[in-house]
Amino acid sequence: MTAVAELMDYADVVERFDPVLGLEVHVELSTNTKMFCGCVNEFGGEPNTKTCPTCLGLPGSLPVVNGKGVESAIRIGLALNCEIAEWCRFARKNYFYPDQPKNFQTSQYDEPIAFNGYLDVTLDDGEVVRVEIERAHMEEDTGKSLHVGGATGRIHGADYSLLDYNRAGVPLIEIVTKPIEGTGARAPEVARAYVSALRDLLSALDVSDVRMDQGSLRCDANVSLMAKDATEFGTRTETKNVNSLRSVERAVRYEMTRQAAILAGGGSIRQETRHFQEADGTTSGGRIKETAEDYRYFPEPDLVPIAPSREWVEQLRATLPEMPSERRKRIQTEWSLSDEALRDLLNVGAVDLVAATVEAGASPDEARGWWVNTLAQEANSREVELAELAITPAQVAEVVGLVSSGELTNKLAKEVVQGVLAGEGSPREVVEKRGLKVVSDDSALLVAVDEALAAQPDIAEKIRGGKVAAAGAIVGAVMKATKGQADAKRVRELIIERVGS
Repeated sequence: MTAVAELMDYADVVERFDPVLGLEVHVELSTNTKMFCGCVNEFGGEPNTKTCPTCLGLPGSLPVVNGKGVESAIRIGLALNCEIAEWCRFARKNYFYPDQPKNFQTSQYDEPIAFNGYLDVTLDDGEVVRVEIERAHMEEDTGKSLHVGGATGRIHGADYSLLDYNRAGVPLIEIVTKPIEGTGARAPEVARAYVSALRDLLSALDVSDVRMDQGSLRCDANVSLMAKDATEFGTRTETKNVNSLRSVERAVRYEMTRQAAILAGGGSIRQETRHFQEADGTTSGGRIKETAEDYRYFPEPDLVPIAPSREWVEQLRATLPEMPSERRKRIQTEWSLSDEALRDLLNVGAVDLVAATVEAGASPDEARGWWVNTLAQEANSREVELAELAITPAQVAEVVGLVSSGELTNKLAKEVVQGVLAGEGSPREVVEKRGLKVVSDDSALLVAVDEALAAQPDIAEKIRGGKVAAAGAIVGAVMKATKGQADAKRVRELIIERVGS
């Protein structure tokens, strides 16, 4: 039975200690093939069907560097304001893990391809925190272990384990920050904001699908505490493979409260890896954390060093897109958004979708309204990301166009969107299939108006008497009779004309 850790109240933690963070983010690159062989680089699939002698480390096989992987590494480094090495090479990081078939990981050690950069991170209240980047280096991913039969999914208590090497050799970039100090009580928020900003940047670069739920982006959160009067960093723990933004924040906060309770009680922190539990937001001890010396790094003898020319680096710099932070500022200005409206856009992940809808012909206000309000609710109810909904920005723009032209009311438009989400076709196809066009034929509307007036003579009399506001009841009756397909504005005009008010 796992002992429940004692925790210190968070306010007391930040009163007595200064947190120090170190964030290591692993990014799987979206190259066609793996980092050192020609195996396809795809998520999922039948276990052990995307392997070859090279990524399995079989005797006699030799690796070849993926040029696209190097290109992506340089672009990431440039986007993070890093220096790009004129010469670097791979190293062997020696350790045994069942999901690492070679007994070493091909990585970079003291000669990374990118180093000394920074990323400016904006917190919810607008404060900007500069996070210094130590390095961004290339390496390969490991395979995956599946522990069967235990209560936790970990090896302890499992009946047996299965190994899938499809992921072994997938290109990774590990982005390592320098120690992040001075964040105080906002340390968990800074950690979350950093990973969020990094995810947005990598997405803009189009070098990874950055799917945290599929492990394409994983964060190892290093946390230590210093007493207020201390001059040296405390012992850190490393919570491994945290795979959501919310979990990054929770993991840092939990470690702060756990470590503080131990230190305040006269104990000491063990330098170790830790596992994060999504269910309750706690961490649990893993293995003792090795030092660099334990890995016995040495230069990889089967790969030649990499020496990217300055001309190539500058060519790649020219391919960098507008950075997400700059883009947000531009969009806020162009779309005349308040800080709150921009925050709503960001919170639901709708910036790119709205931008694409605007490019497809909708106005910014209309596009934002559909994505932030109607469609965000649909995504929540389906428990999917907004971008995963079965409707495209072009289709949303088409719906907006149908409303603007008077072919649909807003109510009918929502029904059309439901049809698109249900896979019934394009907006126009849904309109035709469901017969949702607005009834614009005056003769048909007048029949409905006359029937409504006849059914409510007292209301008709009020309108004749000058109480025009009473026409709303008749409009409502006509809308009901036409199943919402009447143009309410036109119906009102016809009512007024009919009663001669």
